[in-house]
Amino acid sequence: MKKYVIGIDFGTLSGRALLVDASDGRAVAESVYEYPHGVMDERLPDGTPLAPRSALQHPADYIDVLRNTVPDILASSGVDKADVAAMAIDFTTCTMLPLDKEGMPLCFGEKYASEPNAYVKLWKHHASQPQADRINKVAAERGEKWHAIYGGKVSSEWMIPKILQILEESPEIYEDTYRFSEAADWLSLLLTGNETHAPGFAGFKALWNAEDGYPSKEFFRALHPRMENIVGTKLSENIPSVDSIAGYLSESGAALLGLEAGIPVALPVLDAQAALPALGIIGDGEMMMILGTSGVYIINDKNKVPAEGICGYVKDGIYKGYYTYEAGQASLGDGYDWFVRNFVPEEYTAEARKRGISIHKLLRQKAQGLKVGESGIMVLDWFNGNRSVLADADLSGMILGLTLRTKPEDIYRAIIEASAFGARIIIEAYEKNGVEVKTICASGGIALKDEMLMQIFADVTGRQLKVAGAPQAAALGSAVRAAVAGGIYGSMEEAIKVMSVPAARIYTPIPENVSAYEKLYEEYKTLHDYFGRGGNDVMKRLGK
Repeated sequence: MKKYVIGIDFGTLSGRALLVDASDGRAVAESVYEYPHGVMDERLPDGTPLAPRSALQHPADYIDVLRNTVPDILASSGVDKADVAAMAIDFTTCTMLPLDKEGMPLCFGEKYASEPNAYVKLWKHHASQPQADRINKVAAERGEKWHAIYGGKVSSEWMIPKILQILEESPEIYEDTYRFSEAADWLSLLLTGNETHAPGFAGFKALWNAEDGYPSKEFFRALHPRMENIVGTKLSENIPSVDSIAGYLSESGAALLGLEAGIPVALPVLDAQAALPALGIIGDGEMMMILGTSGVYIINDKNKVPAEGICGYVKDGIYKGYYTYEAGQASLGDGYDWFVRNFVPEEYTAEARKRGISIHKLLRQKAQGLKVGESGIMVLDWFNGNRSVLADADLSGMILGLTLRTKPEDIYRAIIEASAFGARIIIEAYEKNGVEVKTICASGGIALKDEMLMQIFADVTGRQLKVAGAPQAAALGSAVRAAVAGGIYGSMEEAIKVMSVPAARIYTPIPENVSAYEKLYEEYKTLHDYFGRGGNDVMKRLGK
């Protein structure tokens, strides 16, 4: 009898469920559900205005994903629910929310339905930057050992800055919160009745590490007196081993999903990291580069080293015996989409419509005809701040070299080149600090669809890039973990051998382009350091 597993990937704008044949990793059925509320960055559903740089979501959307996608993949595949052996989820992070004692989001209740701080704070919520700045200042003044784990920079995107923002702006919400939870951990609780704080989320986003745990009471008290005892009360200390399970599907969870109760639910992981098993990445030196709305750069290493600007490292974060390192870019596909939505003239739209192609495809075709450096345009792609290596959400984007001859395709290509330059900054930061990058495998929709972008990334980095053959790598990776949780395979290594997918394409650097990009990269680094390291803080002054 065949056994199937389910992987559910929660992204920025939608959730997707994948039904996978555990015997070979073949995707049997897929279902995608767009979040009805999307990203709330201007107002709540009732019209309540939001502060600048807010990025909130409605937790009801996540429940709707579960309610719609899992029954859909069972119905479309004809697979009997009795043949589903296990499931796993992954989630964008840090995506956090305040819960009451019953494990329900505070925004579900009438009391806080119009309170922004009662809703989900999405990973790209940057209104917590003042709190992140203060955390970094206090940590540096106190000489906190854990601070080096994150390259000396705590991001506004993470858990503790967001909690501190809630406390300072809405103390009543802080008081009424029984637990601050990652959305992934909340869904695990909803499905199993068992509360956990998965180690990847705790380590990368909540300042926890396997050796020392969370920061001390004294540190939290220095941040705010009311945070002194947050650990073990409003912040869960139940952090199981990565090879544990979150629990077993409860009767209510089974009713929501249309599955049988009692199947194992694997511990959730970060969405970017979930893709590693799907791509066959398990050893050290193998970097995974996920290119989507943002960019994520993940690598495992057997050694523990602090590296400037990384999002941190977690011991046994994905695989036992390895430290998992992560860095990222806060704007990638978001930046390309922003440009297309706001700066493309009507004549281009009409041409794309006439040819039956998207604006993105039209711009790529036009940009492919440009030689390296021909446009004279240089971009700093900090349209959503800088995550790595500067870890500063107050930074903003810049387009340099505009003339009356500049065309949309010139800027579009320069934005892509800036993404590649930013990726090289991250790669060099890893290697400078002793984390060797031997191979790179790219994943995500952009990597599969955009040949021009991938060739630019290969040319700028001077490295061969493999592109994963799995369109839904995160969901497939979650399914691989589910197969281990369900006892179908005895280890991740065993499951990966059977269920991972080979590379779909390999991009090799073009020597003349590599040489041309070397000169442009030096200019990029000069601008990067001048505007990003205090040479000129005009971006921050303009943003006030």
